[in-house]
Amino acid sequence: MIPRYSRPEMVDIWSPENKFRIWFEIEAHACDALAKLGVIPEAAAKTIWEKGNAATFDIARIDEIERETKHDVIAFLTHLAEIVGPDARFIHQGMTSSDVLDTCLSVQLTQAADLLLADLDTLLDAFKRRAMEHKNTVCIGRSHGIHAEPVTFGLKLAEAYAEFDRCKKRLIAAREEIATCAISGAVGTFANIDPAVEEHVAKALGLQVEPVSTQVIPRDRHAMFFATLGVIASSIERVATEIRHLQRTEVLEAEEFFSKGQKGSSAMPHKRNPILTENLTGLTRLVRMAVTPAMENVALWHERDISHSSVERMIGPDTTVTLDFALARLTGVIDKLLVYPERMMGNMDRLGGLVHSQRILLALTQAGSSREDAYRLVQRNAMKVWDSYQVSGDAGVDFLTELLADEDVRTYLSEDDIRDRFDLGYHTKNVDVIFKRVFG
Repeated sequence: MIPRYSRPEMVDIWSPENKFRIWFEIEAHACDALAKLGVIPEAAAKTIWEKGNAATFDIARIDEIERETKHDVIAFLTHLAEIVGPDARFIHQGMTSSDVLDTCLSVQLTQAADLLLADLDTLLDAFKRRAMEHKNTVCIGRSHGIHAEPVTFGLKLAEAYAEFDRCKKRLIAAREEIATCAISGAVGTFANIDPAVEEHVAKALGLQVEPVSTQVIPRDRHAMFFATLGVIASSIERVATEIRHLQRTEVLEAEEFFSKGQKGSSAMPHKRNPILTENLTGLTRLVRMAVTPAMENVALWHERDISHSSVERMIGPDTTVTLDFALARLTGVIDKLLVYPERMMGNMDRLGGLVHSQRILLALTQAGSSREDAYRLVQRNAMKVWDSYQVSGDAGVDFLTELLADEDVRTYLSEDDIRDRFDLGYHTKNVDVIFKRVFG
């Protein structure tokens, strides 16, 4: 988590100030519940809120205490006692450190999820706008990196929209799963604190109670949360990789916006490199890097250990901050993406009409040829085009011309039959159907 790849609002969620404020609210809400139960004086609960709300927690002082106590929660409680005074003896009644730490982490992860969901909404808007813009911009579809059949650039963007809409649904579910509260005391039995306290704190913080907390919130919840972030990161990389391929000099059907005064290379002044999408590819690796440790955190010893703690102190901030930045960066790329329809058509035409080979194959079978013979007839003409393309980089042989001159093909198909199969509109006739499925 470095400033270069961070945005302030997400960074603030993981700041010591926000963390200690959440810790205080957990403790203060618990005091309210304890006061209602008659465990502590109501006046004490009121004092704790008043003095805590008015205070600015001294992070340097908390760190100083922790250097001696070697315990972060005790260091905070000691500092809080300095602020509150004698009534501080009623704070943390029947609670254990994990009650504070785990519930706080739940709050922070839900706060982070809310920002990420807002990021996804902005990205979805960009995909939708550009998809509508290029709904009928015809380009070649590729399988194995090789020309296949025509698609539209709008369909590529609609695919991305649908993918990130699924990402949003998964994140909503992951947010709900992680938004749990544990105030159950040592080993989670509520022996020294009433379950009503947990219910009160959960409601106050917008969380659900954890059914069985065993002193810690079960880490399968966290594993699912970070796995969801990993899937979102993979979707970012898929789109970034597509753009990088489309920007290659030999393709150049789309490219990142290149601003006035921008430089592509320190050595070669002509360069316009896909630096943003390459950067996104790298950042997504960092997000996915957290998934395996989060999975390994599930297997804690008995009712608890702290092997998960150091992991989460790092992957919590790092993954959410990085993903927030990456989503915003991808939105900027899509929003300003330069698209070249003429180049798309030019690339498609370089193979002399081979994109229509399946239509000829099907026409032959429908006219009475066996599929095996039809495939052989189409392929032998297609390979002439391929061979000419390999020599010059452009098809010197025209597929339509070769088919019309092939007597075996003409046994089944008339000239009109063949020419009719070279209509680009045939390949895009269901674009509206797909768009309706995606966008409604």
